[in-house]
Amino acid sequence: MDVLLTLLGIAIVVVGLWDIYHSLLHPSGTGAVGGRAQSGVWWMSRRTEHRFGSAVGPGSMISVVVLGVLLQGVSWALVSLPHVPGGFTYSPGVDPLDCPDVVDALYVSLVTLVTLATPGFGDVVATDPWIRLATPLEALTGFALLTAALTWFTQIYPPLSRRRSLALELKSLAEVDYADGIAEKDPVTAARVLDGLTAEVSRARQLAYALDLRDRAAASSAPPVRTGAGRLDLALEQLARKLREDFVSSGEAPEEVFAAYAADHLREPGR
Repeated sequence: MDVLLTLLGIAIVVVGLWDIYHSLLHPSGTGAVGGRAQSGVWWMSRRTEHRFGSAVGPGSMISVVVLGVLLQGVSWALVSLPHVPGGFTYSPGVDPLDCPDVVDALYVSLVTLVTLATPGFGDVVATDPWIRLATPLEALTGFALLTAALTWFTQIYPPLSRRRSLALELKSLAEVDYADGIAEKDPVTAARVLDGLTAEVSRARQLAYALDLRDRAAASSAPPVRTGAGRLDLALEQLARKLREDFVSSGEAPEEVFAAYAADHLREPGR
């Protein structure tokens, strides 16, 4: 039984680290556990009609990190559980009989995982040779988790800022009815506006107006404007394909995909 618990703990450690890697560091972001955690947060947000607004995104990110830490904590606790209490020494005033063995194992595991300078607080120290070897490895795992989380946060917020900038730009263009007068605009200026949108298209809240701009620009008599419309159309098609594959699973044309994505956010397209 002791060997089985140890092997189970090691297996969960490896699986958990693999999932953290795919959730936080891999470009696809397709970790099984992390992905389900984010989907669960999004589901709860929809059930409450997105009452918490923009806090849902950071909340889902935090849930992935917390779940990863808990998973590692439980798995390392399984590794040390067969050695509790005999494989540890306790500081004066700490009686191992006061708590069940599983509680002590979980305490030691979590404290070691989140303590970066030295493993644990020193009130419970491993004396078993195998646990003494595993303790710094667990501390290293905790440091790797912290590094991965910080890397993820620093990578994801710049794109989110650019998406918000794009949404605000499209909103400002819609407020002045830019698409209605695009045929009379200076072709070079209009083409530059379209190219800028093409480079930053990635936000569905205002993409309905990007579609309107594309259609009006495609009907322009100025070749630079029509060329810009073609590039914008390609970017919108690519984004619609990605949203359909990974998020909404409905609609064929970009208009239908963006409408479904907006509905999933409980918003009207273009609002």
